[in-house]
Amino acid sequence: MSQRDWSFLIRQFAAAIGQEQVIRKREELLVYECDGLTSYRQRPAVVVLPRTTEEVAAIVQICDREGVPFVARGAGTGLSGGALPVEDCVLIVTALMHQILDIDYDNQRITVQPGVINNWVTQTVSGAGFYYAPDPSSQIICSIGGNVAENSGGVHCLKYGVTTNHVLGLKLVLPDGAIVDVGGRIPEMPGYDLTGLFVGSEGTLGIATEITLRILKAPEAVRVLLADFTAIEAAGAAVSDIISSGIIPGGMEIMDNLSINAVEDVVATGCYPRDAAAILLVELDGLEVDVETSSQRVAAICQQNGARSVVSAADPEQRLKLWKGRKAAFAAAGHLSPDYYVQDGVIPRTQLSYILREIEQLSQQYGFRIANVFHAGDGNLHPLILYDNAVPGALEKVEELGGEILKRCVQVGGSLSGEHGIGADKRCYMPTMFNATDLETMLWVRQVFNPKGLANPDKIFPTPRTCGEAAQAKLSYSTQGVEVF
Repeated sequence: MSQRDWSFLIRQFAAAIGQEQVIRKREELLVYECDGLTSYRQRPAVVVLPRTTEEVAAIVQICDREGVPFVARGAGTGLSGGALPVEDCVLIVTALMHQILDIDYDNQRITVQPGVINNWVTQTVSGAGFYYAPDPSSQIICSIGGNVAENSGGVHCLKYGVTTNHVLGLKLVLPDGAIVDVGGRIPEMPGYDLTGLFVGSEGTLGIATEITLRILKAPEAVRVLLADFTAIEAAGAAVSDIISSGIIPGGMEIMDNLSINAVEDVVATGCYPRDAAAILLVELDGLEVDVETSSQRVAAICQQNGARSVVSAADPEQRLKLWKGRKAAFAAAGHLSPDYYVQDGVIPRTQLSYILREIEQLSQQYGFRIANVFHAGDGNLHPLILYDNAVPGALEKVEELGGEILKRCVQVGGSLSGEHGIGADKRCYMPTMFNATDLETMLWVRQVFNPKGLANPDKIFPTPRTCGEAAQAKLSYSTQGVEVF
């Protein structure tokens, strides 16, 4: 603990938002020491739970005045350490900001506070025939504020895009406590796209306190197909052929044999053949006649690529059953191993077979099993590396293995992240994708919004203190006194 007078600061926070919304007891702070990436842990000095934009602004103004770093946190489901506290920080938790503020069906939009759970949005508007498209696997517990921070995706991102494609406007509290509005209530606004800039900035540019989202009219028909293959490469080839045919599914997912058996052990869908090398889930939506025609074409393409069988479901309950295993894949991995480490790389679809071979080779080289689930349509891989954290040195080897997978994704023209963000987990690998000028340009943007560096410090960008590998690469420069490697 630093020499900072926390008693004085806590009194200020309590005066601003109420004593009951300030958490200081050591045992209570344990709940907040990590997000979904549990291998990184750091206890915050204090946790505050505001309910309104004005309360967030009051907290941030105190932090700005006293030079205290702060980190925003939603539901804590992030998998890149984006909501990981830093030493002696204030953790601003938006869990109590869970109000639906406005619904405008005529213009297909809804305004919510950041603590609203992703799935609540669809539940709120489904009675009027609408839904919210971005659907991360954690959608029943992850919050909209966290989705905005990390630019989350989900199984439907192939056709409908990720969070940034569905955010119209934001009310923000900037790192000095100022309240501003960016974007608006219409799809296209003149001037700089500050909304697009903020979405995916991982809390380094401020905190979103009101979010206006685009909602979509529910399609006339939806059908889900499940094809099983004796080789995962055949499933990947089917994905490429489906896209090449001009069909754009609502979602397209692949799971390998290890993942298939994990989910069947845990959720027992009864739908996934345990002896399949891979299954391919394809969801088609739109007009009834289009869905019927596309379903027949997709089934034929899968069979041409060696699918042993193709199961089709149009009934809502049956569709949900087919998706149930994929949605539970991350949780089911806990049945295979005491611990697992998930990565989030992106590759061109044409490189799928090559990367899968590389992942298998790395698995054998490092001696860890890897379960593969991925958004096949847009090439977003989620390899789950299975290990036991009780074994000395295991975590370090697993992190190295995860880094090697990311490097190979970048080498074939892909990306370090498709939807989980960079956070604390992947910051050291940013120089593999961006050169010094690229990173410096990003830092200038952060400097404009966050000149004191108080908003979510030590995230996204590598530093000498956090990234030995980046330091060894001797990629360094300075931006207004902030040295970055």
